Amino acid sequence: MEYRPRYTQPFTLEEARQLEVPIITEEISRLQNSLAHLERTQADLREALSDSPDDADLSQALGENETVIGSQRERISMLRMVLVEKGVPMSAHYDLEASQQSSPDTTPIPPVPQMNGVRQAPPALNGDPLEHGGTTQEAEEDGVYL
Repeated sequence: MEYRPRYTQPFTLEEARQLEVPIITEEISRLQNSLAHLERTQADLREALSDSPDDADLSQALGENETVIGSQRERISMLRMVLVEKGVPMSAHYDLEASQQSSPDTTPIPPVPQMNGVRQAPPALNGDPLEHGGTTQEAEEDGVYL
């Protein structure tokens, strides 16, 4: 069954399927930010309309924004469908679990260890020669390891 959007969209579901996961998640974040601004604007417009109920410009802006909000929500839904198809787990934060994102051609990112509330790079990633059997001289020559 083919997906048919209710609103005109800048891309089709098939085109969205061709996008990489990071592009999709960035677009979802951008759209969510835009929706937050639009919803605040809608609240302001409703308040202004309560003071001036006959203002045609305010009424028109409110209606146009409702259409944009519907279109953007639909676009987010389309992008979420693609993420599900790609096997990306959904969660509350940006509707994605950032540390668990993976696509068929990448491996999952392991969790970052913490010490006293500070994120630490795993020894295999920070390149500290002392942690891999290197010498103090190698550590001093290579600089500071964070």
